Amino acid sequence: MSEARYPYVHVDVPADLADGVCSLLWDLGAQGIEERDETTLVKGLNGCTTIVASFADETLAGEALGELDEAWNPRIEYVVGDAWRDEWKKHYHPFLLCEGVGVRPPWEAWTTDPPEHVLELEPGRAFGTGLHESTSMVSELIGAHRDEVRGRRVLDLGCGSGILSFVALALGASSAVTEDLDADVLPVVLENAARNGFEARITTRAAGVADGGEKAPLVFANIEASVLVPFAEQILQRVEPAGLVFLSGLLAFQRKSVMEAYARATFIDERQRGEWIALVFRAPPLPGVAPIT
Repeated sequence: MSEARYPYVHVDVPADLADGVCSLLWDLGAQGIEERDETTLVKGLNGCTTIVASFADETLAGEALGELDEAWNPRIEYVVGDAWRDEWKKHYHPFLLCEGVGVRPPWEAWTTDPPEHVLELEPGRAFGTGLHESTSMVSELIGAHRDEVRGRRVLDLGCGSGILSFVALALGASSAVTEDLDADVLPVVLENAARNGFEARITTRAAGVADGGEKAPLVFANIEASVLVPFAEQILQRVEPAGLVFLSGLLAFQRKSVMEAYARATFIDERQRGEWIALVFRAPPLPGVAPIT
């Protein structure tokens, strides 16, 4: 019996087009999308962002290919069999995520002097190893504001593997609520919580940022501008008065649009690494209460 062949559409685009091309591929029927650039385990080609989109079958992949700009070098590549599922593990080794917090995979020990907190993390099919700039910068910002993290509940929107919640819990957060539109990643969050002794302090919920729900004094949203900008008001409504919201998954050129979308909050901090940025805002205080400075 021949092994299964999985079709993937590949395109190479400038970084500032990546969000739009990802949206187009979703509209064309992609079942999953991976972005590769200089910050990821597998790099993009020729300095571009390489977008890899999976499709259910060759017919759908071929139809999508016909809708893509030839300048993006669109092509179909096939993965045969299931060995690809563990390919990424070759590139995943222990590393320092932010001051005081390191990450290691379950199959590899920390061999040097460990930081104060070492998180054991296997992301499975969920986004969030901690290696991407968007995750590491938010982790740094969480650490920079650890005085407000200690003893407080966090809400992690689009949580992926749950890594941002685990960083906050390691730095003293009281509990975490993790939400993701993809319900299949939530068992990954719970498995990793158990690995790190956080199972009693974390809950999960299948939900999108527009679905509403409970508020928290600290909100993390490492998603992308195509979600963070149009749903800015819904995200701010999830932050308790005078609480903090950490935004990432953003490219530097998108800063202005994000600042405008969150104008009723107070900008207080940011990080930039390469083309990626992460921003922190403070939600408005209750009426009649002086803002925190």
